[in-house]
Amino acid sequence: MLLQAIEHDPNSARARGALGLLRRLQNRLDESRIEFETAIALAPNYAPAYWMLGTTLVLLGQPEAAILESEKGVRLTPPGAAVPVAYTVMSQGHLLLDHLDEAVELARKACAGSPRLYYTHALLAAALGLNDELDEARAALAEAIKIRPDLNSLARLRAYTTWGSPRYWALRENTINRGLRRAGMPDD
Repeated sequence: MLLQAIEHDPNSARARGALGLLRRLQNRLDESRIEFETAIALAPNYAPAYWMLGTTLVLLGQPEAAILESEKGVRLTPPGAAVPVAYTVMSQGHLLLDHLDEAVELARKACAGSPRLYYTHALLAAALGLNDELDEARAALAEAIKIRPDLNSLARLRAYTTWGSPRYWALRENTINRGLRRAGMPDD
């Protein structure tokens, strides 16, 4: 259906964004990146396309680029608007780069803006765990598990999260997963 929509209107930024999301979920990350870049070229003021591109770039193991694209999307957002998705992407990028203070600050914003997303709390737990703020890390992890009790171990989280490049998974193991372990998440 998406391909038909694009065939009908090849200049639809939203259809390109939807196809980019589908390609990301299929772990076809280079194709996802191209679709989001096309969406941005077609509609340069469409802020969510920047955040979605940022997520794909994180999964490609390019956290610096992910942060830059997400920041562009935030600048396009009206002042005072909550943008938890962008904060999540930027937090994850900073966490993968081991920029802990930035990762914690952005994860807190993401949690405040969207408190029902387990992943924002898990990122906060990982960042706090790496930052040796273990009591807060445990509390954030408990909140993540309360929201998604089925994702209570790194093995279950990995089985659920089937996308990402080898570079992403290497970066993740050395940062996010290490932080989650410090916060109390078991491997199995």
